[in-house]
Amino acid sequence: MPRRTATMLASTLMLIALLCAGVLIPVPYAEMSPGPTVNTLGDHDGEPVLQISGHKTYPTDGNLNMTTVRVTSADYRMNLVEAVYGWLAHDSKIVPHDTLYPDGKTEEQSTQENAEEFSQSQESAKVAALKELHIPVTSWVIVSTVIKGSPAEGRLHAGDVIKAVDGTAVKQPADVAKLVTEHKPGQEVVFTVVPAAEQAAAEKAHKTATGTRKVTITTKASEDGGAERAVVGISAGTDHTFPFTVDIKLADVGGPSAGLMFALGIYDKLTPGSLTGGTFVAGTGTIDDNGTVGPIGGIEMKTVGARSKGARYFLTPAENCAAAAKDTPSGLTLIKVKTIDDALGALKDIRGGDVAALPKCTAKG
Repeated sequence: MPRRTATMLASTLMLIALLCAGVLIPVPYAEMSPGPTVNTLGDHDGEPVLQISGHKTYPTDGNLNMTTVRVTSADYRMNLVEAVYGWLAHDSKIVPHDTLYPDGKTEEQSTQENAEEFSQSQESAKVAALKELHIPVTSWVIVSTVIKGSPAEGRLHAGDVIKAVDGTAVKQPADVAKLVTEHKPGQEVVFTVVPAAEQAAAEKAHKTATGTRKVTITTKASEDGGAERAVVGISAGTDHTFPFTVDIKLADVGGPSAGLMFALGIYDKLTPGSLTGGTFVAGTGTIDDNGTVGPIGGIEMKTVGARSKGARYFLTPAENCAAAAKDTPSGLTLIKVKTIDDALGALKDIRGGDVAALPKCTAKG
């Protein structure tokens, strides 16, 4: 066999071997790509995304789209060829598998966590929108979760309203941990609570809950490996009573990043006129009860997804601006927002055609 032919044959066989290895050998990476984008002012699967009853609503137009990111499943093992293709593609991002599923988290655990975050983001969106409209919302501190095997198990229950700890009234979830940790492990702490069932019955009857009771729990040392700290094994959260019904109907979506767009959609439906002026606006960002907008993951994928559906403007959390501005899709203007007030101000400028006044994202933030 001539030397040239032998060299070509060896090279071909080596290439085939490398391609086979690339296909067969898994690599510790996962893929993120643009997911669905849904207009919070419109319908999804045949019904309105935002359904409000018990309060006057107004017609809306244009788009206030929330955006999502699609990710590979926890069990899927990407091969080298797929990873290289993803690295080269414009509309996907390859990240370490542990970034999406840390500490061996299963897909089921991740889905459950995302569902809880999505539910909380809806509540915060409602509160933020109604506060912006100066509509009163009643809030209280509750037992969010009870750790199995902890001192609180069987004594406190998820949904119980915490009125006081050791006789000191609590106004926010952080107050509970602060008061409990003033004890030493082994000491008793007294919770004044309204049981969840009584609170639910009172809400249904539109009455103030009664029937408070005191629960004494012996603390134990925290198992977090730090300094000895007293705990009872609960996490505290916040619950709300709204003066009318606001339902958000959107299935198969998780995580907290739609909070801002839900809040703006609710605000738009409760106020005369159009927030967008008929323009296609998309965006993302977490939101808390006070209307503060927080950063999210997968910003590059969300801007690509939004622009592909026709968005002209994208409301961007300030902390995501630098990353988003590095590769902004053509025709999309990135608007920096830190609060719901910032977003409302930007929408006013868009309606008025004053694009020069918009606080745009730059590579520096």
